[in-house]
Amino acid sequence: MTPDDAALDPSTLALALVTENSFLTLATAGSDGAPWASPVWFAARGLDEFVWASKPGARHSRNIAENPRVSLVVFDSSAAPGAGSALYVTAHAALVDEAVFADALAVYNARSVERGLGEWDAEKLRAPARHRLYRAVVREAFVLDDHDERIPLP
Repeated sequence: MTPDDAALDPSTLALALVTENSFLTLATAGSDGAPWASPVWFAARGLDEFVWASKPGARHSRNIAENPRVSLVVFDSSAAPGAGSALYVTAHAALVDEAVFADALAVYNARSVERGLGEWDAEKLRAPARHRLYRAVVREAFVLDDHDERIPLP
């Protein structure tokens, strides 16, 4: 996304960033407050929810278990400095529980199929498998305008 794209409706710009990019940077902090940032391949339900698969023992997963408050950013890392835009999010993240597992898996699989990666078998995302599904529910979201100012999304 270029600065000219910032003239777009902020929600349209944010959706384009989510659609065009495969990875987000997930920022977490453990109970000790030490920050940690991780790239994760993601799927999204609009601009309200982000889903990814991770190992429960990964540092960001352990941090989420201790402190569910996270932030994330989606951006085009190939854009030249000053030529791109970004979606900034604060969210509440957690390991996906059984009550919403099927729904979260459907979101994840839709993106995986769209990207030509095929569907994930549910059993590959439940114990004792190596990975689990995680979900971040958005609390606040912003995009940058052409003056490098954050615009809140509705």
